[in-house]
Amino acid sequence: QVQLVESGGGVVQAGGSLRLSCAASGRTFSNCAMGWFRQAPGKEREFVTVINWSGTRTSYADSAKGRFTISRDSAKNTLYLQMNSLKPEDTAVYYCAARQTLMLVTSNEYDYWGQGTQVTVSS
Repeated sequence: QVQLVESGGGVVQAGGSLRLSCAASGRTFSNCAMGWFRQAPGKEREFVTVINWSGTRTSYADSAKGRFTISRDSAKNTLYLQMNSLKPEDTAVYYCAARQTLMLVTSNEYDYWGQGTQVTVSS
């Protein structure tokens, strides 16, 4: 059974940092692009960032550029999202996702999704 389990969410003050993790199990993800999405209350799920299968290419939403960093540890089957300079508008449930592809996928057309972890940024 394929599982993606996010962790690391919480409450942080504006300007602070959080590091999210996504532990993958049930299959190899070494040939998968992996991404982070988020969904704020009353809004649609939106793309945040994606990393390719080898960890050599990334793409970020404009809202994440310069503040967020995606990385992966293939040996640990784990995806990370380092979030710095957090803003109240970053408050959302953050989801990791995986798709078997060599491409960078910025749409929500992924094969596997985690259950999400809440990030709340207070002003």
